[in-house]
Amino acid sequence: MDLAAAATHPGRTTPIADRTQLFIGGRWTAPHGTGVIAVEDPTTEQVIAHVPAGDTVDVDRAVAAAKAAFGPWSALAPAERAAFLDRLHAALSARAEDVAATVARELGTPLRIATKVQAGLPLTVLRSYVELAGQPESTHTVGNSLIVGEPVGVVGAITPWNYPLHQIMAKVAGALAAGCTVVLKPADLTPLVAYLLFDAIEEAGLPAGVANLVTGPGSVVGSAIAAHPDVDMVSFTGSTAVGARISHLAADRIARVALELGGKSANVILEDADLPRAVKTGVANAFLNSGQTCTAWTRMLVHRPRYEEALAIAAEAAAGQTLGDPFDRGTRLGPLASAAQRETVRGYIAQGLADGARLIAGGLDAPVPDRGHFVAATVLADVDPDSTVAQEEIFGPVLVVIPFDSDEEAVAIANNSRYGLAGAVWSGDEDRALAVARRLRTGAVDVNGGAFNPLAPFGGFKQSGIGRELGRHGLDEFLETKAIQR
Repeated sequence: MDLAAAATHPGRTTPIADRTQLFIGGRWTAPHGTGVIAVEDPTTEQVIAHVPAGDTVDVDRAVAAAKAAFGPWSALAPAERAAFLDRLHAALSARAEDVAATVARELGTPLRIATKVQAGLPLTVLRSYVELAGQPESTHTVGNSLIVGEPVGVVGAITPWNYPLHQIMAKVAGALAAGCTVVLKPADLTPLVAYLLFDAIEEAGLPAGVANLVTGPGSVVGSAIAAHPDVDMVSFTGSTAVGARISHLAADRIARVALELGGKSANVILEDADLPRAVKTGVANAFLNSGQTCTAWTRMLVHRPRYEEALAIAAEAAAGQTLGDPFDRGTRLGPLASAAQRETVRGYIAQGLADGARLIAGGLDAPVPDRGHFVAATVLADVDPDSTVAQEEIFGPVLVVIPFDSDEEAVAIANNSRYGLAGAVWSGDEDRALAVARRLRTGAVDVNGGAFNPLAPFGGFKQSGIGRELGRHGLDEFLETKAIQR
């Protein structure tokens, strides 16, 4: 590993300035209170910057600004909104290197992955909404009724820390393209990249109040957004437990919600699959972003006659998940986002072993860097499908492997979860793989390594959420349906 180069990389050494203001009503403004949130680099365990800890007064100001801006923004022609989003795309593109380096610092994503995914994917999503926003209004007739979609109004967007800019963009770009205005609360652990976005929003000249930023604790700012009488819709991504709380707050005033929550996705490898490819791809997917990915295929299901062969391939692949500084070119696995997350993941590993799982790779005693919130890539075999590690979203680099004896049993195990966000099926017979994929109760399934599609609807079944993001389906989530009789 090139640790010396990592230590002197500009992204590692360039100081990050404190952000002392919020973006409300088209300008940077002082927060109501004096509280701050310290942002930590999970690799060095050092505080790298501070942002304001906003409060309910700040939320009130931001919602008022968004409400005032809604009428003019929603009345713009689609091409005019698309032009604003196009300027935002240009301004954010110019900051792509800063976005990648910032996420590598505040989250610990290896820089090469941060460049492609944490910075590149949001730009792809934004570009898709530039194009969708510019399309003519979609209407159709049913008998004597004209059916139209109208923007829902003020959207409260509450986003997580694991893909901080992508999750913001999936909500903010979709809402703005639909003609809504937005109040954003980013995650406390990774708020710095949101400031880069709002620097770009300011540069792009979006009308005042169309997009507003309030940082602060979820228990204060997030709750105030969800309960605010002038927030017409809440779009939340995060844990199922917090999603339930958001739903209750919104339900008290009959407000719409869109929820993208947890996952425990199954990677089903049938006996006629290309086993090395299926296993290696599955391991890489499970450990992407240090396993801090809601769609991660964290349950690998393998046909029993090929089970031990799959475990050997998985162990070798996991050994290649090199831990280290995100700015080191050889790093495949960065730290977890926080000390609390690290201890949670370690607790799950201990629980899995206590419940009888067989350790194939990694584990609690595997070597990790002396500093930083690291957990080694861990593979647990012989896992009971009903056990804790097979049922709970661990959100760390932990893969469980479970054998099955038939397609029927594989489907039953895959569906044995309160979640239903993503999954995969591998087979040498595509029709067979598609038949199994159709039976999985989950919002997305990749067949034989099918690539992620940022235009396809994204969301889950069961406790993985309500509603869809991305593409046309994501834009429609921010529209109300109206019937006009003629």
